[in-house]
Amino acid sequence: MFLKFFGLREQPFGVTPDPRFLYLSPAHREVLTSLYSGIEADRNFLGLIAKPGMGKTTILFYLMERLRTTAHTAFVFQTQCNSREFLHFLLGYEGDRQEFNRRLLAHAQAGQHMIIVIDEAQNLMPEVLETVRLLSAFETPAANLTHIILAGQPQLADTLETPDLAQLRKRVSIVHLEPLPAGEIKTYIEHRLKVAGYRGDPLFTPEVYQAIATFSQGAPRNVNNFCFNALSLTYALQKRVVDMDVAAEVMEDLDILTSSCGARIESPGIELSSPLSTGP
Repeated sequence: MFLKFFGLREQPFGVTPDPRFLYLSPAHREVLTSLYSGIEADRNFLGLIAKPGMGKTTILFYLMERLRTTAHTAFVFQTQCNSREFLHFLLGYEGDRQEFNRRLLAHAQAGQHMIIVIDEAQNLMPEVLETVRLLSAFETPAANLTHIILAGQPQLADTLETPDLAQLRKRVSIVHLEPLPAGEIKTYIEHRLKVAGYRGDPLFTPEVYQAIATFSQGAPRNVNNFCFNALSLTYALQKRVVDMDVAAEVMEDLDILTSSCGARIESPGIELSSPLSTGP
C-alpha cells in the first residue's frame, strides 16, 4: 500500500462516502444550502438529482451528520422493493404505516422532526413512491413531522413527471448537483490529500491535473478512481510525483476496462442503511 510511501494517514481516494472528505465546491454548497433551507422552511419533500459518481451520497451523509442532534434521521438505500419491503427497511422490522405513525408521534413528543433520506430513489416503483407520499401525510396543525429527501439519478426526475405521480411531483423541490468544473479538480484532489494527512509538495504535475479534469468529466468518483490508480502505479515505480507517463498508462488501462464493460468504470461504493429504529 502506498500510504506510508507518500506520508498519508489514510486512503484519500477511497470508495466510501465519508463526509469528512466532502469538498464543498460552489455547486455542493448550493445544494447543501437548498436542502437546509427546504428543511427550515418545513417542506415535506426535497429532491436531489445527480448523475452517477457526482458525490450525492457523500453530501447526504454530511447533511445527516449535522442534523443528528436536532432531528431523528433514517437513511434508506435498498430501493428495489415493494411497499411492504420499503417499510421494513425504514422501520428496521415488519410494520405498516400505522406503526410508522406511532413512531413518528413518539419522536414528535420528544421534540424531534423525522428526516428520511432515500438514496437511489430512481429505482422506486410508482406504488412505493405513492407509499412515500402517504407517509408525509402525518402532521400536526402547526408543522410537518417528516421531511423526505429523494435522491437519485436523472431517471428520478423523469419518473416524477409521469401523470400517476402528479400529486407527489407538485410537492417536491428539486435541486441538481453538477460536475466539478475543470478548474476545481486540482483543489478537490489537494483537499482530499490534506484530509488524509498529506503535507508535502504537490503529488501531481500541472499537466496531470489537466488530464484528470478531461478524463474524469468532473465526476468526483472518476477523479478518485484515477488518483488511486495513479498513486498505486507511481508507488510501484518508486516515483515521488505522478507524471504524464503514469497518467497516460492509467488512462489507457481505464479505457481498456471501459471498452470491455461498455461504460466508464467507476469505483463501487459501500452502502449503509440506517433504519428508523436507530437514534439521533
